[in-house]
Amino acid sequence: MRPSARELARRILALAAPTTLLSALQVVALLIETWIAARLGREALAGWAVVLPFALLLGQMSAGAMGGGVVSAIARALGAKQPEEAAALALHALLIALGFAMMFVVVLAVFPWTVLGWIGGPVAAAAGAPYAAVMFGLGAVPAWLANTLASILRGGGRHGLAARVLNLAWLAYPALGFLLADTLGMGLVGLGLSFALCFWVAAGVMAAVVASGAAGFAVKLRVPLRWARFRRILAVGATACLLAFVANMTTILVTAQLAVHGAAAVAAYGVAARLEFMMIPLAFGVGSALTALVGRAVGGGDWETARRTAWVGGGMALALCSAIGVSVAVWPMGFAMLFASDAEVARIAAEALRWIGPAFGGFGLGMAMYFAAMGAGKMGWPVVAGFSRLGIAVVGGWLLSDVLGMGMAGQFLAVALGITAYGVLAAGAVRRGVWG
Repeated sequence: MRPSARELARRILALAAPTTLLSALQVVALLIETWIAARLGREALAGWAVVLPFALLLGQMSAGAMGGGVVSAIARALGAKQPEEAAALALHALLIALGFAMMFVVVLAVFPWTVLGWIGGPVAAAAGAPYAAVMFGLGAVPAWLANTLASILRGGGRHGLAARVLNLAWLAYPALGFLLADTLGMGLVGLGLSFALCFWVAAGVMAAVVASGAAGFAVKLRVPLRWARFRRILAVGATACLLAFVANMTTILVTAQLAVHGAAAVAAYGVAARLEFMMIPLAFGVGSALTALVGRAVGGGDWETARRTAWVGGGMALALCSAIGVSVAVWPMGFAMLFASDAEVARIAAEALRWIGPAFGGFGLGMAMYFAAMGAGKMGWPVVAGFSRLGIAVVGGWLLSDVLGMGMAGQFLAVALGITAYGVLAAGAVRRGVWG
């Protein structure tokens, strides 16, 4: 007998609760980070804004995208009663994490001026390049390791344990960041150094926890490396990383289009984008549970339960993110003033939130279905949804803003339409003809 919708909701909440608490702490930490950057002045906020998409990409890839591939692969192995295979997959996941971390180090710690200058211009690049060099040069490796080790625990159903370790990092980060950036006068470099220090500690603690066998199996370092195991993780994780890249490339390209309006517009959209991307950690609480539950159902051959689980979780994420988005759209200036002391930046940020806020619900729905698709190993439609969002936000933004003369309002409307399309397409794929 298959579980009822109420029972599925109970299972999702049981796994989602600890990760949701972690997500709430992460949201608070990132909001404080935005406030700290705003205290440093318009140029510093612009520099922070051009680094923002890459910082988001680091977290999304390591925790949600490739992390989802790790959770999915291990959950399916355990669902098929293969703990030895799960242990072997864990080692392969850590090697993948190191490889991806080094890409961030090379691109953003070695060539930050080139990359950031192309996006936000020389003023933003001058403020953001030292920050990027420290944050990614010292922090990319521990962030990838900590989040991958947490994903190994989630694949074994230990969501609470994974969350408790990462909670410590997100609790310490804003306090240490304020001390280094503001009190000691290190500026944005202090924020980058704080991030790196917190995640080196988190990675060390998480490694000890996983090594103790807390995931339900003992990770072995002497396991034959097989391409089939890498492929099992990458089949979901690499596709999800592509989607994370596309999502952040949307933010990067929109920022580049807004750069013609000056540093204030770049800084303002950074504030709006930060609130938009806050939906990711909120949806991640439900999404991480969906990846594990859907993965186990698929591993056991029960596609009907997998689909129903996805829809129950998607509805939960839609309700949560819609409530936040409507609040932001109704009181946009209040939210903007929390993170922008500059009057012009606050005005533009409020305009952006007025357009984009109502679409937050669609973003939450799309993210939940994206995580569920990882568990099912069905990533085709989420890819279509991600590219649709990119095309509508960038090309549609150019048409509305430049061709039709709507200015920045047209660009913000296009962003909202792209987010809505993303949610509709990702959710529409969870049906019998696709999942089965």
